[in-house]
Amino acid sequence: MTIARRTVLFSAFAAPAIARAQAQGGHAHHDMFHSLRTPGAIPLPPITAEQWVTESPAPAGPPGRWEARAPLPVPRSEMAWGVAMGGRLHIIGGYGNQRVDRNYHHAYDPRTDRWEERAPVPRGANHIAVVTLGETIYALGGMLEQNRTPHGEAFVYDGRTDRWRAIAPLPRPRGAGAAVELGGKIHHIGGAGEGADRASVGWHEVYDPAADRWEPRRPLPGARDHTGTVALGGLIHVIGGRFNDFSQNTALHHVYDPATDRWSLRAPLPTPRSGQGAAVVDGRIYVFGGEGGVITPQGAQGNVFGQMESYDPATDTWQHHAPMPTPRHGLGAAAIDGRIYVAGGGPILGGSVQSAVHEVFIPA
Repeated sequence: MTIARRTVLFSAFAAPAIARAQAQGGHAHHDMFHSLRTPGAIPLPPITAEQWVTESPAPAGPPGRWEARAPLPVPRSEMAWGVAMGGRLHIIGGYGNQRVDRNYHHAYDPRTDRWEERAPVPRGANHIAVVTLGETIYALGGMLEQNRTPHGEAFVYDGRTDRWRAIAPLPRPRGAGAAVELGGKIHHIGGAGEGADRASVGWHEVYDPAADRWEPRRPLPGARDHTGTVALGGLIHVIGGRFNDFSQNTALHHVYDPATDRWSLRAPLPTPRSGQGAAVVDGRIYVFGGEGGVITPQGAQGNVFGQMESYDPATDTWQHHAPMPTPRHGLGAAAIDGRIYVAGGGPILGGSVQSAVHEVFIPA
């Protein structure tokens, strides 16, 4: 794997970003980062000066801007994704408070800049695939151990009653898959399956809420997990991700057409990565954050990405925008009213540190 060239200006960029983070939403906040192994707040690890990268090879677009918002109530990472429902950002599951199988469910209201607790997901896990359909949220599978040991349970949350219920289980257990809604049905794509090797899969299955039934669809070419996946214009875009682990990140960008049950290729992601966020604003797909590196006998070495890159499906081209003030991976994010809210995530490679950092991107 080729590691992206570093843009490291720690004293001029990273330190002010953390100072802003520590006062997000007007709140004094001394509990922004936690370790997975030991309790209590920790400072931002100095290794971020080596790992954070922000330079994109894509042409420059309108920069937009980032602003700090109220931090997550609990530092978390490896939620994998977030969803928007009823004008709120919902963050479900993940690592937190020295466990990797949390059932936390927090919702953020941009109008008040406040978080509130919601009913916990029935099966705590990390890397849960989540997606919204109307006033409901679907939570599919997830990992019970640290990025491994998937389960096959599936649940739906009713935002009107603040209650979860079980639905038909997944045909095969998996975690770190992607879920999107299209035409009133839920597509569950890719992820990592069972087994000691934790291999990526290309499985593609569709859930029909009316029938409470799963059906197979054409698999994703190039089995992978930790992708950025969205629906736009009647198509599903699966962008980036990893083959088995973050030393095998990819820039692949596949598009699925449900009318023909076929996949095709589009312009690749400028910065190959996995564990990134993806969201749609004004017909563009924004991809941000993520990680990548190599695993050596001395441990994992690599990068945490802060690049904000966007794709125009009309021209099949990418451009870059203002990078994230606090690069992270395994974050929770969603677009609400034309803005992209990015909460939590890991500020260093791997899952050893969780953050409560919450920033919003406002496109130009």
